[in-house]
Amino acid sequence: MPPKAKPDTAAYQKLKKDIKEGTIGTLYVFHGEEAYLRDFYLGQLKKKLLPAGMEEFNLHTLSGKEFDVKTLAQLVDCLPMMSERTLIVVNDYDIYKGDKDALAAVLRELPDYVCLVFVYDLIEYKADARTKLAALLKEKGSVVPFNRQGQGDLVDWISRRFKAMDHDIGTEDAKYLIFLCGDLMNNLISEIGKIGSYAAHHRVTRQDIDAVATPQLDAVVFQMTDAIAAGNFDKAAEVLGELLHMQEAPIKLLAVLGKQLRQLYTARLAIEHRKGVPYLMELWGMRSAYPAERLMQSARRFSLPWCRRAVLRCGQTDLAMKSARRFSLPWCRRAVLRCGQTDLAMKSTGADGEELLIGLLMELAVKKGA
Repeated sequence: MPPKAKPDTAAYQKLKKDIKEGTIGTLYVFHGEEAYLRDFYLGQLKKKLLPAGMEEFNLHTLSGKEFDVKTLAQLVDCLPMMSERTLIVVNDYDIYKGDKDALAAVLRELPDYVCLVFVYDLIEYKADARTKLAALLKEKGSVVPFNRQGQGDLVDWISRRFKAMDHDIGTEDAKYLIFLCGDLMNNLISEIGKIGSYAAHHRVTRQDIDAVATPQLDAVVFQMTDAIAAGNFDKAAEVLGELLHMQEAPIKLLAVLGKQLRQLYTARLAIEHRKGVPYLMELWGMRSAYPAERLMQSARRFSLPWCRRAVLRCGQTDLAMKSARRFSLPWCRRAVLRCGQTDLAMKSTGADGEELLIGLLMELAVKKGA
């Protein structure tokens, strides 16, 4: 697996500088996974460019469905009222589709009083470097990706959010919260709100987090493999039972478990070859050291043969589960009744998804020490 390239933050840093110094440009494209930051900086543009009470006259918005170049040109021609600038926000319009030449003509002649922002939320931004429009964006504007934040920035942000609620949280507990609930800020805001309301003391503890936070699926599956590593099959079975009770699809759980086992395998290989956390982070494109550290700790409890066999058995279970889904239940019954062959019953009908998943978990737990 080739290492993931580090995200380019130059445009993001320049946007922050533009807002701070009042040198906001005329053309931006906002996109990326971190919706919280995208919406935050769009709000900062509005504060900087639009005098209070004059937003109705100087803020113009268009959705992708209603967008056309003529309407955009008309909005560009609208002079600001009791303000130096106008702000035009276009939501979810793919600028590389439609009449690119007409759009480029408008963008090329944007007046200084206009700030035009294309916002990608529900659709993905896919640049086409072969087009003249891409070259024009590079020359006249700024394409700003709002990427998921690194661990250090997120820990500081979480600390500030808790401080605003008159709480404090330690660095390790903040890392644990990110590991448990994911690193998207919009989701973390709601979790911080729940935890801050629940915590009885000034200092937020891990017990407070576990009591009310909603963990992401990857973290729950990690708890399951951690329980296997500790020899606590009852705990592992309990976690799986809760996931199945929540009606999580077995094939989805198996996919997450498969990824977890592959990560454990690579962590065990890293240990065997005397490689550390940075290697694992680069290999899996992790922005935070905390999950890599947890993986290395867990991998030390497993042997290399166990990890290799676990990955293989997970793949075989995935094949069996997907094969069973290709046949209807009536067909399977008829096949068994007509052939009466155990081999056909096993290969064609198989067990259902839950049985296969439970069987895999039991096998991994029983052979954990091998």
